[in-house]
Formats: sequence, C-alpha cells, structure tokens
Amino acid sequence: MKLYDDLKWRGLIKDISSPELEKKLNEESLTFYIGTDPTADSMHIGHFSSFLIATRLARAGHKPILLIGGATGLIGDPKPSNERPMITKEQVEHNVEGLTHQARDIFGFEVVNNYDWISKINTIDFLRDYGKYINVNYMLDKDIISRRLESGITFCEFAYTILQGLDFLHLYHDKGVTLEVAGSDQWGNITTGIELARKKDNVELYGMTMPLVLDANGVKFGKTEGNALWLDKNKTSSYELYQYLINSDDSCVIDYLKKLTFLTKEEIEEIEEKHKLHPEDRLAQKTLAREVITFLHGIDEYNKAVKISEVLFSGNIKELSYNELKDAFKDVPNFKLEESTLIDTLVNNNVVSSRREAREFLSAGSISVNGDKVDDETMMITKDIAIENKMVVIKRGKKKYFVGFFE
Repeated sequence: MKLYDDLKWRGLIKDISSPELEKKLNEESLTFYIGTDPTADSMHIGHFSSFLIATRLARAGHKPILLIGGATGLIGDPKPSNERPMITKEQVEHNVEGLTHQARDIFGFEVVNNYDWISKINTIDFLRDYGKYINVNYMLDKDIISRRLESGITFCEFAYTILQGLDFLHLYHDKGVTLEVAGSDQWGNITTGIELARKKDNVELYGMTMPLVLDANGVKFGKTEGNALWLDKNKTSSYELYQYLINSDDSCVIDYLKKLTFLTKEEIEEIEEKHKLHPEDRLAQKTLAREVITFLHGIDEYNKAVKISEVLFSGNIKELSYNELKDAFKDVPNFKLEESTLIDTLVNNNVVSSRREAREFLSAGSISVNGDKVDDETMMITKDIAIENKMVVIKRGKKKYFVGFFE
C-alpha cells in the first residue's frame, strides 16, 4: 500500500485540510511538525500513537520536527469543561527539559521549543502581526471555544489558538514546515495556522489529524483510574506497561496493533485470525506488549517484564531481584518493618483485622511470606529472611499482596 492508504487502513487519519494532501504524502517529501505542551516532564502512552506517526512519516521520506510548547504551556490549551490550572514557569521549564530529552531519546528527531520565538514578540506586534488576521467570529466557531461560551472562557485561553497558528507560520518560514499533524482535538488550532498563513502570506499549509485512541469504555488510551501510563520507565515500569497492554480488551487489541506497531497489514491480519480462533492464548495482546515496550525501552526491558509476570504467576518470587520486585509491587500496600513475630507483623500493618483473623488465615494456609506458605504465627520476620535484607512480600489469599521494607 501507498503511505496514505496504509494510514487510512490503520485508522490514523480523521481529518485532512485538503484532498491534495494524499498525493503529497504519497509522492513528495514534506517537512511537518507535531507538538505537545509540557504539562508533565514525561509523555504518556496516550501521546504514543500521535508521536509514533512521526516515525511512520519519516520512514516514508518525510522530515519530522517535534515541538515542545514552552510558551503555549504557560497559557494552557482550553479544556472542554473548565479553565485549565496554570503551572509555574519553573515547572514548565523543568517539564520542557524532560520532554526534550525524551523526544530525542525515543524518536530521535529534531526538537524545537516555541518559547524561543514567542517570547521575543511584544504585545503590540502580536496584535498587529497575528491578531489582525484572525476574525473573532472565526474563533467563536471553533468547537472547543464555542463549548465554553456558556460557562465562560478567559481571554488567555481564547487567544491560545492564535499562538498555535503562529507556531505553524513561524516553522513554515524557519524550517520549511508545510504540514501539521496532531490528535483530532487539535483540529481547530491547526486550521487557525492554515488561515493565518493564507491571509498573512498567501500560502497554503496543510493539516492532518488522527482519532484519539480509546479503550473499550471510550476512555482515552492509557488512563488508569486517572493516572497516566508514562513513557519514562522510571515513572511507569516496563512491567506496569506490560500488565496494561496484556490486559487490553479483545474488542480493541487489533485496533491497537494497527495504530501502535509497525507490523504489516498481512502480519496483523494473520494475528487477528489466530486470535479469533484462540482468544484465550492472548496472542494479540502479547504481540502488542512486545512491540510497544521494545520500541520504547528495548528488548531487555520487555524480557524483564515477561520474566516478572511469569514468576509472579508461578509464585516463585525468590527468583526476582529486589529491584524487579519493587517494580512489580510498586502500587500494592507497603509499610516499614521492625523485627517481630509474623502475627504481630500481620496485625500491626493491617494485613489482617485482628489476631483471630490472622490465625484463621494461617491455619487455612492462606498466608505466604516471600512465596512460601506459612502457618507458624511465632515465625520471626527479620532482615535475615528479607529479600536482599530489605523486603518482605506477604500474600494473603490468592491475590492480595503487601510489601514490608526494613530501613
């Protein structure tokens, strides 16, 4: 397939600004940009499909530029429901540094910061050189702005779309950028840049958006109880990412393979057929986890995630190192340990509600310490039995884990 047809098959095109873009993507070499505001010091998995398209286009001969919004991040893209809280300049600078390193390390492309040019424009020049060309009625028709009119929108957020349009025009002059690529929620901002270039410079620029990747419940991909799955493995371990991907819903996983991997159409269709016949094997989910984690963190991190998963399933946790166990049990209840009997450890750290309940669990064989079932309430919990003299893993029942740490 040609590039445009492949993108369509993968479900990666929602809107394009002109029918001419199909031919340009297939036959020309375009310089394009995709951006993100520094609301955190790491991208999350929701960014992944958007930024992955930069790699797809680069492999087809186009030149990507990744923009970090050091200036627009100080303003904040309007939210559909209420005003976005501002973050401090110091936090924005910290986040810009983190995102810049991450974008270069993962994707390897040129990175720019819009603070470098927007900060040099004074208010009068902004109004004369940019505000002059964008009609207020045109801005009011933007979906994200119109939805906020009843509840109210500040001028600060109202003007955001002009700043993003300014970015597009600046990169056209400075880098030869003629295409902006973004998630579908950025369509209004992209078209402002196209409008600004047409009115100010009489030049046609192009825009393309991708559908947002959603889970089976219609929630943005990678959102787990309000917490993002970060691309920084120090914030979200490869094991955590593996667990999320391996548990992808059957109704979504083939769509994820199309959007989040470089597997060919033929490879994905073969996986789909096998998955339909034996969904219990979770071949599609395992393939998804392998492809995504290997791209982000390398094959060693993927193998590590698989090892942790297999060992935890078997219950032989002594096969894992202290650091591997910290990754695996990052989100389970934890507490500081002092040397004491097992029953005191269980009661004092709320593993059980009472000494009577502790004895019931112990006599039923429902308490494990570092993977071994125990029934002796007088057993001593000491550094000598701790993993690397630091950690004790207690399991109550089939799935409930607790982790204690010696200082």
